[in-house]
Amino acid sequence: MVSRNPDQTRKKILEAALEEIHLRGFQGMRVEHILQRTGLTKGALYHHFTNKMAIGYAIVDEILGQDVMERWIGPLADTVDPIATLIAICEGERAGRTIDEIEKGCPINNLSQEMSPIDEGFRERLEAVYARWTEAIATALAAGQQQGYVREDIDPAKVARFLLASLQGIIGVAKCCKNEQALDDMAECFRGYLMQLRPMESSLKTAS
Repeated sequence: MVSRNPDQTRKKILEAALEEIHLRGFQGMRVEHILQRTGLTKGALYHHFTNKMAIGYAIVDEILGQDVMERWIGPLADTVDPIATLIAICEGERAGRTIDEIEKGCPINNLSQEMSPIDEGFRERLEAVYARWTEAIATALAAGQQQGYVREDIDPAKVARFLLASLQGIIGVAKCCKNEQALDDMAECFRGYLMQLRPMESSLKTAS
């Protein structure tokens, strides 16, 4: 007899739905495609989610928000040198990313562009993810100022918003252009800007 694990089933549905959204967008996602990916029945899916919108909301809350927490917020919370950490995160994100993955873009950015103008529930959830992400960058930059790794004359909150907007813009342009070189060129400029956030006298300083 096969044991049933409701949490695993829920996770399976959300992961399959995210793959569909990444390929086709939320509005292009079809329940039948999720069922094909998971092998579940329609009844099993609707036992966990009342409708398609509930699936979309849960993806933002339970997958995308957690992903940002693990890949960005956690590392930034533990660093003394936020510039080095931001560069390392960005390089890790780029490493091994194929042109197919570049063409899919960032799911958070994709959903923001697609759904924020037409659904307030999506907009509020995505805004909350961006707010936590921005706050993590700003807090790390402020701590870096105290440790001497970041220039004292910058406003951490303003720079954090600019950095996040730049990241999302770079990914969006690379997605549209389907061009790995364009992505790398923009990433190089982004890294150059980050290095300009270091104090002049501490430009070669690295975290111990």
